[in-house]
Amino acid sequence: MVTTPQTAPSPVSPHHVLVIEDDADIASLISMHLGDNGFEVQIENRGDTGLAAFKGGTFDLVVLDLMLPGVDGLALCREMRGGNSYIPILMLTAKSTELDRVLGLEMGADDYLTKPFSLPEFIARVKALLRRVDALSARQAKPISEPIIEKNGLTINAEKRLVLVEAREVNLTAREFDLLHHLASHPGRVYSRIQLLDQVWGYSYEGYEHTVNTHINRLRAKIEKDPANPAYVQTVWGVGYKFVS
Repeated sequence: MVTTPQTAPSPVSPHHVLVIEDDADIASLISMHLGDNGFEVQIENRGDTGLAAFKGGTFDLVVLDLMLPGVDGLALCREMRGGNSYIPILMLTAKSTELDRVLGLEMGADDYLTKPFSLPEFIARVKALLRRVDALSARQAKPISEPIIEKNGLTINAEKRLVLVEAREVNLTAREFDLLHHLASHPGRVYSRIQLLDQVWGYSYEGYEHTVNTHINRLRAKIEKDPANPAYVQTVWGVGYKFVS
């Protein structure tokens, strides 16, 4: 009897992660745990070499330290986002002040961890960011049921990831766009901060609700005529947020 050999399924390509971290011990530990979870890792220990690697390579995620020689993490994050790149950036910082976190998010970071951090949480954050990117890619491959949302002078084009306010283009980060589009796709529905963390960020760790608050405030500053009296993204006190119905 002749047996027809079966074609083995194509292996899933591993995610490529760029780690820009000047502390050799932390970089090595991160690289080891990412490798144990099936990721391919490139380590750079300076901001300038990290930027060159980013521009010259293809990566699925960047782990970026805030304090770096050559080019600091904030400037590096801003430069990476300058080309409208939607590669997720997880920022690491030894600073724990609200100002430092807000600055990192303002420059375009998708998430942050304050040192010292637990490696299981680090891996969970990495996987959550990549799940969100994979889900976005899958959505982009399908026809969008409502590609354009319009409300009182606000236009959200999901296919082009474009937001206009009174015909003026508004520059949103990838996370700000996802947050706005999620709320606008369900007008009138109230979401708690934990629900938004789970459905937009991809994780729901208690204690990180302020991340949602920060993004809402920055989003309002960009799209609302009067951020103190928002017409689009409204607060439901004691519950969370909703897009006006």
